[in-house]
Amino acid sequence: MDIRNLTGWRQLFLALLAGGVLATINAPWSFAPSLFFGIPVLALLHGAATSKRRAAVIGWLGGIGYFGLTFFWIMEPFQVDAARHGWIAPFALVIMAGGFGGYWAIAFGLAKRGSPWALAVFWALAELGRSYIFTGFPWALVGYGWLNMPVAQVASVIGPHGLTFVTLLAVILITEFFRRNYRSASLGIVLTLALIASGFALDQRQIPNRAEPTIVRLVQPNAAQSLKWLSEFAQVFFDRQIELTATETEPMPDIVIWPETAVSFVAHDRPDLVQYMSQSANGAVMVFGTRLRDIEGNWYNGMYAIDQLGFLIDDYAKHHLVPFGEYVPTPWLLKLIGLEAMTGTGWTPGTGPKIIRPLGIPAFLPMICYETIFPQHAMIRGERPDWLVQITNDAWYGDFSGPYQHLDLARARAIEQGLPLARAANTGVSAMIDPKGQVVAAIPLNQQGFVDAVLPGALPPTLYSRTGDVPMMVLLVLWATWYLFAGYRRNNR
Repeated sequence: MDIRNLTGWRQLFLALLAGGVLATINAPWSFAPSLFFGIPVLALLHGAATSKRRAAVIGWLGGIGYFGLTFFWIMEPFQVDAARHGWIAPFALVIMAGGFGGYWAIAFGLAKRGSPWALAVFWALAELGRSYIFTGFPWALVGYGWLNMPVAQVASVIGPHGLTFVTLLAVILITEFFRRNYRSASLGIVLTLALIASGFALDQRQIPNRAEPTIVRLVQPNAAQSLKWLSEFAQVFFDRQIELTATETEPMPDIVIWPETAVSFVAHDRPDLVQYMSQSANGAVMVFGTRLRDIEGNWYNGMYAIDQLGFLIDDYAKHHLVPFGEYVPTPWLLKLIGLEAMTGTGWTPGTGPKIIRPLGIPAFLPMICYETIFPQHAMIRGERPDWLVQITNDAWYGDFSGPYQHLDLARARAIEQGLPLARAANTGVSAMIDPKGQVVAAIPLNQQGFVDAVLPGALPPTLYSRTGDVPMMVLLVLWATWYLFAGYRRNNR
């Protein structure tokens, strides 16, 4: 059966199914060969669409299938207090899948049907657009499908959006085989082989050892989200972290990292407890998540770094907040339509990325939870840290796909920057990740404990760390503009 001859509901159902198959490139499946099943089917259906409107619907349904399965974890946060919020869960999934599928709908509607280059350009531009528009959400980019293969190393050169574009272009060109366009199909095969060869070559880079080894201890208290903020459990979880920190090993750690909002108190209000924490670390520097408050009464989701004597080295406030999770966008609009109860002060965003430089410890760039999904937040122009640190509370994501997808995004940041990344998560997965994105030490999900790991060395600065997304953004925008202008001229003629 030639799927290009399908019409009606069968054509639309296959688009939905192809999007779902493509979603299995993401954790917990991480099945990269799905790139060569999902993308070709959607490309063939797009080429067979009888109108722009039909092509857009095919792209939308493909996006619904992809994002619906990938973002299934979005229902988990509403189950923490299921009696009050559980009913919202399916609506949240539908809205997310349909909304992000809209980006694919626009791409499929604008791309000239039968042109593999146009479809690849607009599809990649849609993925880039959802990474920035409305504060952005670059979760599960198509290029991340290579993450467990050497091809992922190419992201250190052309970035995640470059890898997404080249992947889409290569696979869509191969699909031209079914249209008997053997020249384009051959080009797609060559491009795929070039991707694989480049990935293997980059994967052969040797990670240097540091002149002075640094031992990092990652602490995972495994505090269930439903219990984390209950007064009767606050002491239990605090004592658990103290015990894990104080455990003596040989050698002892140089720095201890606790996860996001690791303490229920406000750190600068309780210097006595901060000193107690420092004493438990046996002379190590400590990093931990805490709420911050300024003199104007603004609250921040923050991080403290304290020295061996318990004195503040530096603090950091999360600057990219979760919409509707940590703040409510457009509160004036909610008030206007009578939903004042949904508004509130929420968290205040911090001033932006910074590098923390503890004495005797390699300088690091901190990120808190959600910030790690953004490639642009793992770098500061003109400065380069020695490593990256993420503290997070993934208890919100359940235990099926969300925590593993979030871990994969941290691995992608390490590859793109050529830097090791240490990740302390409340319920897991806490991990030390080397500059090629490999997990070298970890604590499994939903287990309490700690892991000591030698901080890997850093690779030389990557091309992507110097350029960011701008070159690929400019290339895709110019290419898409040319296609639209050419189409306009054809229509006028």
